[in-house]
Amino acid sequence: MRLRGWFIILIILLSATITLLLVQTFVPQKFLFYSTEVLVAVIIAYMFFFYRKVINPIRVIGNGVELLKEQDFSSRLRHVNQKDADRIVDVFNRMIAQLKDERLHVRETNQFLDLLINASPLGVVILDFDGHLSSMNPAAEKFLEISLIATKGKKISEIGSPLSDNLSSLGKDTSRTFQLNDSHIYRCSRLSFIDRGYAHPFYLIESLTEEVMDAEKKAYEKVIRMIAHEVNNTTAGVTSTLDSLCDMLKDTPDSTDIRDVMSACIERCYSMSNFITRFADVVKIPQPQLMVNDLNQLSDNCIQTMETKCAENNIHIHKDFADGQVLVNVDSELIEQVIVNIIKNAAESIGQKGDIYCKTSSSPTILEIADTGEGISDDTQKKLFSPFFSTKPNGQGIGLIFIREVLNKHNCHFSLKTYTDGITRFRIEFAKIK
Repeated sequence: MRLRGWFIILIILLSATITLLLVQTFVPQKFLFYSTEVLVAVIIAYMFFFYRKVINPIRVIGNGVELLKEQDFSSRLRHVNQKDADRIVDVFNRMIAQLKDERLHVRETNQFLDLLINASPLGVVILDFDGHLSSMNPAAEKFLEISLIATKGKKISEIGSPLSDNLSSLGKDTSRTFQLNDSHIYRCSRLSFIDRGYAHPFYLIESLTEEVMDAEKKAYEKVIRMIAHEVNNTTAGVTSTLDSLCDMLKDTPDSTDIRDVMSACIERCYSMSNFITRFADVVKIPQPQLMVNDLNQLSDNCIQTMETKCAENNIHIHKDFADGQVLVNVDSELIEQVIVNIIKNAAESIGQKGDIYCKTSSSPTILEIADTGEGISDDTQKKLFSPFFSTKPNGQGIGLIFIREVLNKHNCHFSLKTYTDGITRFRIEFAKIK
């Protein structure tokens, strides 16, 4: 019987008792007195029974509410042998089972997303509703060159890395491509997802460096090979013909002027061939033959090579080497070419009268070459390390490309930037020796 039926019986019994009491009041009879007493006793017994029928289900349902408060979705309620209450118990148990399944599904989904984000090559930076950094994956830590522990709770503009400065300039739901001063290229997007009914902002960072560099390299390799082939074949034929004509005109009177012109043309052909060869050398950079070397010694060798030339222009090279040896696993010939190129660029940036500072450190292993030259403008900054780009009137635009290729082959991190103090610094961080 349902609870409503038991309640109706209670109402009937109470009504009958009240009726008997009223009748006995006006018509006192012994039979009515005993009947009323019996009925009262029955009501008391029934009230006890009814209490158990009502309170016990309420107590069970109350226990269920406590389980919900404690988020205990593994427990279940027992039947109380009361049809209405048991229906509530069944619904409650089904709800608990569904909540448990949903919670497990959400937990598994979140775990999968966490694994996916942490393993993703895309950098993900999540902000809180106030715009402070909340979390990031390992790829983002690598791109931003920071750790979550050191920057959590800060705004993206307060992190202080080159890429974070660019991220802070992004508007809502926008994407842009940035090239940094270390030749790295990133595609950055500021997006959002809905969390508790509000837009939750996050940044997505995609590294395009390898793809762009590979595309650039394939393009300029093809161009250089084609140009080198055509120029070398042409100059070889021209110089051979001019040499033969010079020999033929050697004994001809009044041929000195024309032979001088031919000699000048021959020299120009050789210069053009050497010019193209320097471009081809960038394409044919060999794989480094790694050996453990002392960075201090390598740097000192390069300084000695450039010191005389710099002194002619009243440029002083200052050495600030770390104590002892600074060991690096590099190809000494390639790295020395890189250092010489950097010092040469620094000297050309200064022109006349200035200073070049060469500094090394062992922890981390860094070589920094700084100069007091005219510096690098913001427009030039974006074009650094681009093929054939040069700020020099007669520059070929291959020096920084050569440096970039060699350092990338050595897995070095590097940057070239003019700082607020007016000093331009080329900073190279070498990989640790394993």
